[in-house]
Amino acid sequence: MQRVLNSETQQLIDQKVKVAGWVNSRRDHGKLVFLDLRDRSGILQVVCSSELAKDVKDEFVLEVEGVVQERPKAMINPALKTGEIELKAEKVSVLAKADSLPFDLKELNLSLPTLLDWRPLTLRNPKVKAIFKVQEQVVESFRRALKEMDFTEFQPPTIVASATEGGAELFPIQYYKYKAYLAQSPQLYKQILVGVFERVFAVTKAYRAEPSVTTRHISEYISLDAEMGFINAWEELMDTCAIVVKKIFYDLQKSCQEELKMFNVDLREVGENIPRLKISQAQRIIFERTGRDNTNVPDLTPEDEREICQFAKEKHESELIFITHFPTKKRPFYTQPDPDGSDYTLSFDLLFRGVEIVTGGQRIHEYEKLLKNIKKFGFSQGAFKFYLQAFQYGMPPEGGFCMGAERMTKQILGLENVKEAGLFPRDMERIDQRLSASLQKETKKPRAKRRVLKRRKKKK
Repeated sequence: MQRVLNSETQQLIDQKVKVAGWVNSRRDHGKLVFLDLRDRSGILQVVCSSELAKDVKDEFVLEVEGVVQERPKAMINPALKTGEIELKAEKVSVLAKADSLPFDLKELNLSLPTLLDWRPLTLRNPKVKAIFKVQEQVVESFRRALKEMDFTEFQPPTIVASATEGGAELFPIQYYKYKAYLAQSPQLYKQILVGVFERVFAVTKAYRAEPSVTTRHISEYISLDAEMGFINAWEELMDTCAIVVKKIFYDLQKSCQEELKMFNVDLREVGENIPRLKISQAQRIIFERTGRDNTNVPDLTPEDEREICQFAKEKHESELIFITHFPTKKRPFYTQPDPDGSDYTLSFDLLFRGVEIVTGGQRIHEYEKLLKNIKKFGFSQGAFKFYLQAFQYGMPPEGGFCMGAERMTKQILGLENVKEAGLFPRDMERIDQRLSASLQKETKKPRAKRRVLKRRKKKK
C-alpha cells in the first residue's frame, strides 16, 4: 500500500490508508490510545488499541495502516486541518524508537544556549520550525522579485584571495600552500557580473569574523545580494530595494499566515510609503527628540536606529525608513562619493523595527577613480587586479544592495536573537556544539589516559 500524507486523508473517508510520521503526543483512555501523528503536512489523530500502541512513546517513528473515519461532532478539533477526521488503526509498525525526551518539546521553555545545544531535536518544535518556513519564503520572494525585474542569478565563490571591504573581520584559511579567506560578501563578483548580465543577484553564504557577542551578529550568514547597471540616478537602487522588500512582506502575508500567527505578526501594518532621510537629518531629529547628541558619530547607534524607526512610525506611519548619505570613512572603498563635494557617499541603509536590514548604494564605476580610492583606503592595487579588469574595460553606472536572511527573519518575527533565525548558527563560541565544551572534553581525555598508564607501571 502506498503511503499518503496526513493532509490527504481528509478526502479518503471510509478508505483504508497507510500513513507514517512521528508521534507528536500520546493520550491513554483505558483500552484506547490516541496518538497525534506528525508528518510534513500536519498532524493526524490516530485511534488504536492499547495493544497496538504498546510501548509507543513521543517521537517514535511509526507506520500506521487503518481506516479514515469522521470524528464524532463533539470531538472535532478546529485547530487541526484534519480535525474532522481520525484514523482507526489496524496495524502499527515501529520504524524507529526514540529515547525519553530531555525536556518538553512542545513548550520548549529553554535558554538560547540549551536550545542550540539540542538543535537537531528543538528544530522539531512547531514554532521553531515555523521560523524557517518564513525564512524560506523570504529567500524565495527575494529571488522571485528580482527575476521579475530581469535579474540573473549567479553562484559566487566563498574562498577569496583578498578582503572585500577591508578591515580585520576575516577568517583566514590555508589554501594549499597559499593564504586565502572566507568571503565577507559576494560584492566584487556581483560587480564584475554587471559587466556581463547588467542585473545580477546571489543567495550565498558569507562570513564575518566580528569579535562581538550581540543579538544581531552571527559569523556565518545567508547573504541576499543584488547589483544593477545602467542606473540613471542612485535613488533607483532604493526604489528597487523597496520593491523587493515589499514583495517579501506581501508574499509572507499571503503564504505564511499560520507561521506569522504563531508570532502574532501582521505585516499589513508596515506601511506603503518608505520615508528617506540623510543620516545628518536623522541625527538632528534624534537630538531634538531625546537630547542625545550623536551628530559627530559616523553611523547610527542601536539606540538611534530604534529612535528613528519610532519617528518614522509616528510621523509617516511606516515601520521602514531609508537612511542615506553615510560618511566616506564608514563605507567601503568602492562606494560612490556624493558629487556635492562633501565627505559623504551615495549610500543607504534600510531600517525595520529598530534594526538595519539592508545596506546598499551606488558604486564607483570609473577605472581611474576606483584606483585612486583603493590607494586612498590603504589597499594594494595588486590585491584587486582581478576585480579591476571589469572596470578597466568598461563598466556602466551601477550599484546594489544586500540583506542578511537571518536578520530579516529575526526582525519580521520579533525574535530576541538572530541566532534563533539560523538553522545551525555559528558564532564565537559555537560550531554546532559549544566549542569551549568540546575543548574541555579533548583536554580531559589525554589526562585520563596518562593516569591509567601510571597505574599500569606501578603494577609492573
